[in-house]
Amino acid sequence: MATVELNLDTFKSTVEDSDTVFIDFWASWCGPCRMFAPVYEQVSEDNPDLVFAKVDTEAEQQLAAEFRITSIPTLMAIRDGIVLYSQPGALPKGNLEELVKAVRDVDMDQVRADIAKQSEEAPAQ
Repeated sequence: MATVELNLDTFKSTVEDSDTVFIDFWASWCGPCRMFAPVYEQVSEDNPDLVFAKVDTEAEQQLAAEFRITSIPTLMAIRDGIVLYSQPGALPKGNLEELVKAVRDVDMDQVRADIAKQSEEAPAQ
C-alpha cells in the first residue's frame, strides 16, 4: 500500500480502523522531509499490511499542534491506538525498517498493563 494523506477529518478513523499506523509529519518546503519521502514510500510498499500516512503540517496546522509537532519531519508510530514512537528527524531506510520490525514485535498486552499501572500510581490531581 502506498502512503495515504491524512487530514483532520480522516485522522481519527484511520488510527481507529487500523492496527498499526506510521505517520510522517512533513512540509513541502522542508529539505529533510523531501529526502525522507522516497525512503518512507519504499518502506510503505514493502509493508502493505501496515498503514503509512502523511500529514502536511502546513495544510493541517491543527493536527500538527495537537501532536505538538515542532520539528519536521517527525515520524510517529501508533499501534492499537497507542503512540509507541514519536521522534523528529529523517531516518535512513535501514533504521526505518528496524523501527517497523520493533513496532510489530511490541507486546501490546504488556504496554496496556504498563499504562494501567502508571495510571494507578499517578497522584490524584
